Amino acid sequence: MSSNLQGPFWLDPNEKQLFPDPVLALKEPNGLLAVGGDLSVERLQAAYRRGIFPWFSEGQPILWWSPDPRMVLFPEKLKISRSLRKTLKKHPFRIGLDEAFAEVMAGCAAPREDQEGTWILPEMMEAYLELHRAGIAHSVEAWEGDDLVGGLYGVAIGHVFFGESMFTRRTDASKVAFVHLVRQLQAWGFGLIDCQMETAHLASLGAEAIPRERFHQLLEQYCEQAGPDSPWQLAVDCAL
Repeated sequence: MSSNLQGPFWLDPNEKQLFPDPVLALKEPNGLLAVGGDLSVERLQAAYRRGIFPWFSEGQPILWWSPDPRMVLFPEKLKISRSLRKTLKKHPFRIGLDEAFAEVMAGCAAPREDQEGTWILPEMMEAYLELHRAGIAHSVEAWEGDDLVGGLYGVAIGHVFFGESMFTRRTDASKVAFVHLVRQLQAWGFGLIDCQMETAHLASLGAEAIPRERFHQLLEQYCEQAGPDSPWQLAVDCAL
């Protein structure tokens, strides 16, 4: 590990050393903390418990991030717009949990008009598939008949859900899936959904930016609580 007073720190992929304190992350680029390591189940679990996540592009080493402030959603603060509320009442999609994790990741990794390339590289897909097999990563699916038309995936530790990515092939499909997820997490007693970086889309759904220090306090509170059994099953009706 680097001896610098501030990141980024080097993680040896052959050693299972702990991550540095997230307060040492760079301010620019915001949150860059460490470089290297691996994407093993053990390291990823350790990262999420400390509010750290991997995000890197093709040709880059593994980059680990802990931005400040942190975008989060408290489940009880979910905002549902009038138009989305109308959509929910129509039951346009069947929503499932943990039914097609690999397919959801593939949907999230597919090219999009508003971005060049993808950070969901093959090594990331395999790593999160391993997390899913271990009962740590979960997916939410929106189905139209037999067609997967939207969804999202993330990591759950205790009563915290760390959202990773979502995709949609029909209007509001991913939003409907997200609302069902939030309501189910709330029913299970989850206290926090990590949204990582601040965006207008997340803010429209009720997410807010909080100081990293406060985020870590919440992780200490909620990560130690026992979560639901895996695979997840949807048990909440979100018709409004």
